[in-house]
Amino acid sequence: MKFYIVDAFTQTVFGGNPAGVVILPEGAAFPEDEIMRKTAAELRYSETAFIRQLSETEFNIRYFTPAAEVELCGHATIGSFVALLSCGMVKAGETYKNKTLAGDIQVEVTEGSILMDMAAPQYIGAIREAEAREELYRVMGLSAQGQGVVCADAAAGELSGANQVLAMGELIPELISTGLPDIMMPVKDEAELSLIAPDFAALAKLSERYAVTGVHAFTIHAEDGAVHCRNFAPLYDIDEEAATGTSNGALTYYLYRQGLLAPEGENVFIQGEAMDRPSKITSKLSVEGEAVTIRVGGSGVILAEGEIHI
Repeated sequence: MKFYIVDAFTQTVFGGNPAGVVILPEGAAFPEDEIMRKTAAELRYSETAFIRQLSETEFNIRYFTPAAEVELCGHATIGSFVALLSCGMVKAGETYKNKTLAGDIQVEVTEGSILMDMAAPQYIGAIREAEAREELYRVMGLSAQGQGVVCADAAAGELSGANQVLAMGELIPELISTGLPDIMMPVKDEAELSLIAPDFAALAKLSERYAVTGVHAFTIHAEDGAVHCRNFAPLYDIDEEAATGTSNGALTYYLYRQGLLAPEGENVFIQGEAMDRPSKITSKLSVEGEAVTIRVGGSGVILAEGEIHI
């Protein structure tokens, strides 16, 4: 089996979020689940994608962490199509179907980036009670006081691109999914974001209790106009991740629900700074009737490739 190591959501090697990508031989079935999990553990990246080509325009991709299979992984999808483009299995300017456990998603390939549909966004619930919010922030190494305030001087255009601050008030943590459920956790500024130091054992238990992958912490109060964020998923053996497509898709929906971004604009998320692997993730939200569609994109760079002998 051919494998690649791809740095996703970056244009430079050693930036972004690395993913393993394994392309199965033509006509081959997926290996046993335990073999794929062990392969992911051997490659030692947060996620490894296993790709089976179904037709010229359709692929079936499964995603494994070192601990378990997950339904969808944004950065590993970006990495997968960067690898497929490199080996000539897809072409720039075309759109492909990716069949995943989270559903079928469309992936657009261009010369400069990969743009993929997220699963239909879902609002799962909110952490409203003061005691529950205090527990969450305490587990993350912070105090809950004043974390989710949208400042009174927030003006239209504070966020990147066409994002607009349309309302003021207090943001609270919410459970959102665009393929994988996460807790969206607002913090007041970049300084507070940098101070996060989770109790990983407690966070894993908390994630299990809320039935989420992990916590996606973010701040909208950044001088560069981007949304800065950090992602933690120790329940799946991922203490921190440098770029998370599904989580930023979910964050896009959260900010839209809060009136903090407008449809059709390009939204920019910066992640991985605390890991010295800065990543740039873009998203676009569209509304047609009652249907909300979210697409997440970015570029990628191949670091290594080789053969896996199984």
